[in-house]
Amino acid sequence: MIQEFKKVWKQYTIGMLWLLGLLWPLLGIHSDGTMTFQTTFTVWTYILAGSFVCLMIYVIKGSGSLKFVADPVSRAAGNIKTTSTALPTWIWLAAGLIVALIYPQFADRYGTDVAISVLLYICLGLGLNVVVGLAGMLDLGYIAFYGVGAYTYAILNTVYGLGFWVCLPLSALTACIAGCIVGYPTLRMRGDYLAIVTLGFGEIIRIILNNWMELTNGPNGILGIKSIGIFLPVFENGFTFEHFWMKKLQLFYYFALGLAIVAAICVHRLNFSRVGRAWESIREDETAAELMGVNTFIYKLLAYAIGAIFAGLAGAFFAARMRFVSPESFTFLESAMVLCMVVLGGMGSIPGIILGVAALIALPEVFRQFESYRMLIFGATMVIMMLFRPAGLIPAKRVGTRSEEKEG
Repeated sequence: MIQEFKKVWKQYTIGMLWLLGLLWPLLGIHSDGTMTFQTTFTVWTYILAGSFVCLMIYVIKGSGSLKFVADPVSRAAGNIKTTSTALPTWIWLAAGLIVALIYPQFADRYGTDVAISVLLYICLGLGLNVVVGLAGMLDLGYIAFYGVGAYTYAILNTVYGLGFWVCLPLSALTACIAGCIVGYPTLRMRGDYLAIVTLGFGEIIRIILNNWMELTNGPNGILGIKSIGIFLPVFENGFTFEHFWMKKLQLFYYFALGLAIVAAICVHRLNFSRVGRAWESIREDETAAELMGVNTFIYKLLAYAIGAIFAGLAGAFFAARMRFVSPESFTFLESAMVLCMVVLGGMGSIPGIILGVAALIALPEVFRQFESYRMLIFGATMVIMMLFRPAGLIPAKRVGTRSEEKEG
């Protein structure tokens, strides 16, 4: 145990001192120019005590002294996993769908609003998963297509008077065209170069939305966007259909749920299709895939276009729900957040992305009372996740087994 502690005490001490230096500007410097140290030291002491307990548990476990506890826990976890895998997948899916359908009946207005945001980001995360998780391309400007879809519906509705259901496919088409225009000159690049170029194109689209006053109204945004219109059957004086504007949050929730379900089904089907196998080969080794006859450029462009379609659909729903759009809703920070959801949950894994979105959207709302420390906790969580589970919360399962894995 002493030998294990000697291996980690230096890194632990340096890390805690670094945290102290990071906390003091955040908590010790106030808006009126005064500086204090008491609050910083108090918070740091609590973190020190908690982390030291975790460190001691880690050291004791590494020395083998906790086998009498670890072995029963691991056996119980294995039994739970075996029991859960014994049930068919459709039972878990049906149970999850039932919970999702009855959720608005038991949640308050605030809980339903958060759930709508979660479902919207699930659609965005699944779209980016096609580009990053399946095709293996790092895209830092994905949120631009979200903005294109939102502005397409906003402009067509406020200027030309078109309804939501007409504009929904048009928003997806416009985002798809934008994805092809952006992707055609950029997808010949790889790695860091592709990431930098997609970041630049994302900022270009945002700046266009911000400066094209005649079309987008610039930084003022577009007001007066109509909500989603639905036709319901009415049996008064015969059978007719009456038009209603969607105003209740529950109706928005069910529409967002349907959008997320459609996105999940489409991504799942794409993953296990010939196109998905081509994307996987490009992700694993683009040069080898090209030598085997895969048209890498066409398939990468297809991934970019399909990812943009999901963003365009989500953007149209966002504009209809908020009834207002502005360029501030489509900044680089949003792209980074969606990318974090994909990486945190597990690239290529649909359940992982759903869990990643819930972790980054719902949990901060649960811990809103710790608002001053939310971003600090968020950053620390991301660091810990990448250190201990770099493949994500629920890693994607590879189809088939590699030869080196069989030998191992």
